[in-house]
Order: sequence, then structure tokens, then C-alpha cells
Amino acid sequence: MPGTTKAMGVITVAGLVSVTAYTVALGSNGWLWFGWVVLGLITVAMVMSRNS
Repeated sequence: MPGTTKAMGVITVAGLVSVTAYTVALGSNGWLWFGWVVLGLITVAMVMSRNS
């Protein structure tokens, strides 16, 4: 996995952990989950573009 795509994967996983911790501590925030989903989709798109 190239460096940029690998870094994006790490950021996505860290974002998931952060949003989950925020949700557990302070309650759900739809915008945070929406942002994480967008970040995840961008990461998937980067992985797919590298494979083609």
C-alpha cells in the first residue's frame, strides 16, 4: 500500500476511534458520524484507484 493511502487508512481508523469515544463520553453527534463516513468513502476511493 503506498504511503499516502496507508496514511489515509490510519487517519480513518483514528477518526473512527475518536468519534466512538466522543459518542460514548458526550452522546451522539450526527455531523461527526457524517464526517467519518465521508472520510471512509474517500479512503475507499483512494484504495480502489490505486488498484486499477
